[in-house]
This record gives sequence, C-alpha cells and structure tokens, in this order.
Amino acid sequence: MRHFKPKLPLALLTAGILVFSACGDSATEPDEPEEDHGEEVEGVTLTLSGQTVASYDGHDGAWTGELEVEPGEETARISVQFVDDDGRAVRLDSDLYLQVDVANESVAEFEQDTPGEFGGHLHGGMEGDTEITFSLMHGAVGSGHADFVTAPLHVRVR
Repeated sequence: MRHFKPKLPLALLTAGILVFSACGDSATEPDEPEEDHGEEVEGVTLTLSGQTVASYDGHDGAWTGELEVEPGEETARISVQFVDDDGRAVRLDSDLYLQVDVANESVAEFEQDTPGEFGGHLHGGMEGDTEITFSLMHGAVGSGHADFVTAPLHVRVR
C-alpha cells in the first residue's frame, strides 16, 4: 500500500487547482479589462438660440425651466441633447432617435424637420398650458422602443 501514498497528495493538489480555477471571477481578475457599457443617459438639455432653456435631471425626475411660445408663432430650432450625470453630451449610436409627445396638440405642437432628429420647433396653438415628453428611442424611427423617457415638461402658450 505504500505506492498509493504519493498519488493521494497529487490527486488532492489537482482537485484543489480545479476547484480554485473554476471559482475564479473574471471581473475581479487584474488581467481582465472591465466590460465597457458605454455612457449612460441621465438627463436632457434643451437649447434655444444658443441658450439652455430647460434641463432635465433623471436622478431627481425634475425639470428646471419651461418652454414658452405665443399663439400662432413658432420658436427657433430647439436642440435636444441627452447628457450624462455630469451634464456632458452622450455620444449616441446611429440607431437611436428622438420622439417627442405633446399632451394637448391643440395648445402646442413639436415639429421635427426630419422624423427622429434631435431637435425641432415648438408651434403655439391656442392659449393654454400643456406638457411635453422627450424619449430616446432605439430601433427604426416610428417603431422603436424607449431607452430613456423624461418626466413631462411644462409648456406655456401665451
């Protein structure tokens, strides 16, 4: 039985190596790079004639500012930019687009020159108040799904 003793430590050592290598987590290995998930959209800024007129903080779910237009008038182009938690513009993939929903289109409408573009013009209808929601959509324009949706923003037509 003496010849079996050297094989037992070798078998235990081999089993131990297999157990430890199977339990390793590649995310904690120093040699493995962390997976890059890209930039995260955390908010929105609306710019009109070079000035930020409203901004949305996704953490708080709140807007600062509002949109205003007179009845029968149209604003200059409003640029819509999705930003990260530091307020920096997020680089967007080509399969993302903007969808804008106005609660009461008899009060105001948002017109994009090209469907899905990241901007457009606010048209004043009748006097009153309504709300507008901005959605970052993924997929084909008109049939995609929302990746990010703002809370409604107050719009005043006066």
